[in-house]
Amino acid sequence: MNTIDQFDFKDKKALVRVDFNVPLDSEFKITDDKRMVAALPTIQKILQDGGSVILMSHLGRPKDGPTDKYSLKHILGDLSRMLDLEVKFADDCIGEDAVSKAKNLYPGQVLLLENLRFYKEEEKGDEAFAEKLSKLGDIYVNDAFGTAHRAHASTAVIAQYFSGAKYFGYLMAEELKNAEKILNHADRPFTAIMGGAKVSDKILLIEKLLEKVDNLIIGGGMAYTFAKAQGGTIGTSLLEADKQELSLELLKKAEERGVKIYLPFDTVVADKFDNEANSEIAPTKAIPDEWMGLDIGPETRKLFADVISNSKTVLWNGPMGVFEMANFEHGTRAVADAVVAATKAGAFTMIGGGDSAAAIAKFGLEDQVSFVSTGGGALLEYMEGKELPGVKAIG
Repeated sequence: MNTIDQFDFKDKKALVRVDFNVPLDSEFKITDDKRMVAALPTIQKILQDGGSVILMSHLGRPKDGPTDKYSLKHILGDLSRMLDLEVKFADDCIGEDAVSKAKNLYPGQVLLLENLRFYKEEEKGDEAFAEKLSKLGDIYVNDAFGTAHRAHASTAVIAQYFSGAKYFGYLMAEELKNAEKILNHADRPFTAIMGGAKVSDKILLIEKLLEKVDNLIIGGGMAYTFAKAQGGTIGTSLLEADKQELSLELLKKAEERGVKIYLPFDTVVADKFDNEANSEIAPTKAIPDEWMGLDIGPETRKLFADVISNSKTVLWNGPMGVFEMANFEHGTRAVADAVVAATKAGAFTMIGGGDSAAAIAKFGLEDQVSFVSTGGGALLEYMEGKELPGVKAIG
């Protein structure tokens, strides 16, 4: 793996693709800076070598070119504080201001370019746009795992202009190392926990994991499709009616491969989708009409926690319920606590980005698990066996 440890950046300008797509509140204050913090070691290594850093990233999904709401200038102050130096800012990513500031960058300095997605060419993977970006630096470093599954100009296409001078940053290398460990070198028992709303989002991953795991725990909204497929009544709970047959096929495949599947058998149900709704406990396969499942029940929490706590490798992707609502977070919290307990007992535990990472952060437990991935979609695709354009481009 070509990592930045293999290169001395002295007097070189490193063009670094980072993932600074961080959430901002209505006053443009960062509400979760984990992705920025994760990129710091790569930036600091280049600066300590005596190089300079040109950072490029996207923020949000701007539709019509430059939009103040999506400007990376809003994160400039926080980034400067994190690096303990004044980060320079270019009000464009390929225009005169960017070219001039990149050209005049001295060793030890950092320049942040404006949002790449202000140009539609970025997401289209436009070669001319990628070439213009490439002229800003001497070395290309990709440290944006969260966008590695996109064949965008700055994440994949640009690498062709840096033959022999392209590297993975520390975060990318760590993400790939841990994903590889989970997929191919897991200690047993290996338990995967799948949650979230839809079976369809996780079909390929579940099929792949059935070749790898000893236990598969299924919770969240997708569990109700399994319950319905098995002849249960699920009220107004989430259902993918066209995925019921597939759910039964997955259960059969698991049985054939000796994989134990654990589904919720009791559920916290509510009479509406609201934190203040009336709620009660019901069997997962006997949810009353007009009620919906919003969390796994107390007996299911105990079962899931017991399986997780006795595992040597744990992969968690997707919450067990509507954890954003305080009254329906208890199942997700129980799983989080069990993952922490497994980690303390010596297990390798990986949180698969997205909502799982948000949940573990909400509970303040990020530092008590082995690894929290910064890339939900990218990690899913990698684990499904797909080739990630951002990884392939570095080689």
